[in-house]
Amino acid sequence: MGWVTGICVYVVVWWVVLFAVLPWGVRAPTQPEPGMAASAPERPRILLKFAVTTLVAAVVWLGIYAVVQSDLISFREMAKPH
Repeated sequence: MGWVTGICVYVVVWWVVLFAVLPWGVRAPTQPEPGMAASAPERPRILLKFAVTTLVAAVVWLGIYAVVQSDLISFREMAKPH
C-alpha cells in the first residue's frame, strides 16, 4: 500500500467511524430554545467525538494495513483472471 492509498483508506475509515460515533450520548433538550430544532442535541461534545473517531480509525487502519502488508489476503491474486 502506497502512502496516497494509505491516506485515502484512512480518510474513508475515519468518516465511517465518525458516522458510527456521532449518535453516542445524544439527548434532545427537554425545553428547546425558540428558533432551534427540537431534535438538536443538548451537548453534542463534537471535539470528544472527533478524538475518539481519530483513535478508532487509526486502530482500524493499522489492522487493514497489517492485513494488506502480510499478504494474508492477496488482493492481487484475487484480481487475476483464472
